Amino acid sequence: MTQRELSSQPRGANTLVDQNRRFYDALWSEARLIEPQRFNTWPLVQSLLPEAGRRLEVGPGLRPRLPIEGTHFADISAPALSVLTEHGGQTTLAEVTRLPFADATFDLVCALDIVEHVDDGDGALAELVRVARPGAVLLMSTPLHPSRWTAFDDFVGHKRRYQPAHLLALLARNALAVERSAVFGMKPQSSRLVDLGMWWLTHHRELAMSTYNRSLMPLGLRFQKALQLEPGLIAMDEVDEILLVCRKGRAAALSAAGAPPRPSPASAAPAPSA
Repeated sequence: MTQRELSSQPRGANTLVDQNRRFYDALWSEARLIEPQRFNTWPLVQSLLPEAGRRLEVGPGLRPRLPIEGTHFADISAPALSVLTEHGGQTTLAEVTRLPFADATFDLVCALDIVEHVDDGDGALAELVRVARPGAVLLMSTPLHPSRWTAFDDFVGHKRRYQPAHLLALLARNALAVERSAVFGMKPQSSRLVDLGMWWLTHHRELAMSTYNRSLMPLGLRFQKALQLEPGLIAMDEVDEILLVCRKGRAAALSAAGAPPRPSPASAAPAPSA
């Protein structure tokens, strides 16, 4: 089934959220926490920390990229948040489209592999921008090219892959300037290996997760390539997934001030202390 066929089928927001929550609750209940220092994003994150007094990471699961202690984490998976809390994170059970934080709260917002998982991807990005201060950095990633849709996208709960032109228009509407970018992702290049992994997760989850946690994930971390960050926007024609380092312009704050107010979350929290 193609992405177009999937998109034409009625599927409510609650259904997709529940699907993602079931998948990731099961995944994180059987997984181990990987410290952010072990990922190839860590040098980039370190370079951003001096200006990041207040930090938010959305949807980290047990693979956070920002320092755990002192960072605010929002996720739909209670098992993941429980572990992050134990390690010093400040956690909130929340969806990316309804973040319970005041406007212009954070200096650094991180959302890797998030916006493609929700029905309202445009609204999710707007919400990430809303809680970021003018001049804040938004670190995000997303898969590209609907023509590259595979069973793996279905398996992990993707709603879409972005056409590069649509993604650029979306960034512009939210007054986000791309400062740096890179090819991203840890998915194996071999489609046969991906298919084999999905089969084992579907038919022998306990054994598959044990093998993944004890062997495959450590190997993946050991042999992951360094991020090849480039100034501005890389050519996206042959890129499966992209990492973007964006800066929120002051124009975003001015536009928001003159626009009709967005519906507020039921219980918006005041700006958290650093």
